[in-house]
Amino acid sequence: MRARLVPVLIMVLLALGIGVPPAQAQNGFDFSRAEVSVTGLRVPWAIAFLPDGSALVSERNTGRIMQVRPGQAPTAVATVNGVRASGESGLLGIAVSPTYAQDGWVYAYFTSTSGDNRLVRLRLSAPQTQPVIFSGVPSATIHDGGRIAFGPDGMLYVATGDANNTANSQNLGSPAGKILRMTPTGGVPSGNPFANSRVWSYGHRNVQGLAWDSQGRMYASELGQNTWDELNLILPGGNYGWPTCEGTCSGTSFRNPIVTWPTSQASPSGLAYAHDTLFMATLRGQRLWTVPISGGIPGTPSAEFTTTYGRLRAVAAGPDGRLWVATSNHDGRGTPVPQDDRIVRVPPAAG
Repeated sequence: MRARLVPVLIMVLLALGIGVPPAQAQNGFDFSRAEVSVTGLRVPWAIAFLPDGSALVSERNTGRIMQVRPGQAPTAVATVNGVRASGESGLLGIAVSPTYAQDGWVYAYFTSTSGDNRLVRLRLSAPQTQPVIFSGVPSATIHDGGRIAFGPDGMLYVATGDANNTANSQNLGSPAGKILRMTPTGGVPSGNPFANSRVWSYGHRNVQGLAWDSQGRMYASELGQNTWDELNLILPGGNYGWPTCEGTCSGTSFRNPIVTWPTSQASPSGLAYAHDTLFMATLRGQRLWTVPISGGIPGTPSAEFTTTYGRLRAVAAGPDGRLWVATSNHDGRGTPVPQDDRIVRVPPAAG
């Protein structure tokens, strides 16, 4: 009955001259006015913003950190030393210190020529000095995770993949297949769920997206194997089931995803939060999923940009009030056009 009343209500409102918000405005952004703002990138993987409003973008295969401004050519401001790019590995996540104005630190997570995944930090004023603050994460040509982000608590969160070894995910002694929480210098902070461990959650296959809502709840996007991709609400100490479970597992102690998608519609990477909505960039799905979220409970997902820009890797809510979305069409699995790879910006909805 309720479903039949909705169209009737809309017709009554229109008859009374009361406007109904357009669909594109309900998540806070007007996707009909999206514009390509940056071109000529090579496999951009992550976006992080500097205090001046410009963005840093990591390029997976080149190992470069590019500074980008809308309407201008990207500029290389640093090259991360010792990046080994093969398959899905290479220079992955980047993050800007929440106290950047005071300390100038930029963080980068990458697959190294030493055979592991590791985390360094650097200053753009002296970019060749790159102290390693965490290393020894198992690496492979697939399933390296790689997203890093500072949480509202000022701690650094690092998403790792299982490195193509499913046993890693359930092994609390391995940093692979986890979400790690550490101090800005790489140490173990107080409040972690396991003593003397950086592990925040485990049982993950390949997390490539991290975001927090306005109440500080943490979410992660995770690539499944052949059937289900996941959006998870992350709780400290939670076991998310891989390799026993892909998608929802009934009757177990594992934490189930709050939303799942067939892999053909997703293969998720970057994740962002704005306007009570989670935005999830997808690769194979070639679309941006929007998921309204309230109190950790998701509403009905809807898709934007389906096949418009090809494979989508990163999404971030910019300080300019726009949603920034990066393509990944030069990653060996896409079909690049001459402008690729690109950053598309979506303006806020009017009103």
